[in-house]
Amino acid sequence: MRTALFLLLGNFTVTCFVLGLVASGIAIARHPRPVPRPYVYEQLLRWFLFFSIGVSMLFNAFMHVVFHEMIARLIGWDDSPFQIEVGLASLGFAVVGFIAWRRGWEVRLAAIAGPACFLVGAGIGHVYQILTTHNMAPGNAGTILYTDFLIPAIGFALLWLAYRSDAKGRASAPAD
Repeated sequence: MRTALFLLLGNFTVTCFVLGLVASGIAIARHPRPVPRPYVYEQLLRWFLFFSIGVSMLFNAFMHVVFHEMIARLIGWDDSPFQIEVGLASLGFAVVGFIAWRRGWEVRLAAIAGPACFLVGAGIGHVYQILTTHNMAPGNAGTILYTDFLIPAIGFALLWLAYRSDAKGRASAPAD
């Protein structure tokens, strides 16, 4: 049980990303053939927003607020009120991620940019902790370290692909 809990906690960002790929794959597989490229990019972005931003940040919020002592130990920190602040910030990002799931470009950009600042900043903080205090705790130097940088990069790449693809489609669409 403890190993399963650790795998879930240590890899929740990867789990959420994979769930987004699965949901995207299902949506794409259900679409009539041939599947247009803009539809593929739209589904990848939509389900990335839902799972990698919405669900992942909601899980992060819950863990930092409800189980702050355990999460602090997992990261290699002492428990502090900062855990609650991280959790509430994550809750805000989750809400925007869920809203952006079915909204337009501006909301989607905000849903990726806000968490990207948070995640990249956290990633830099993790690297700093590794270099200065040799904190190699799983919640500091494990999977979360890599996904702090990869999730924003993937989010911006998907946003760009979907936007570029949709803009091309609108440009070639017949005028009303």
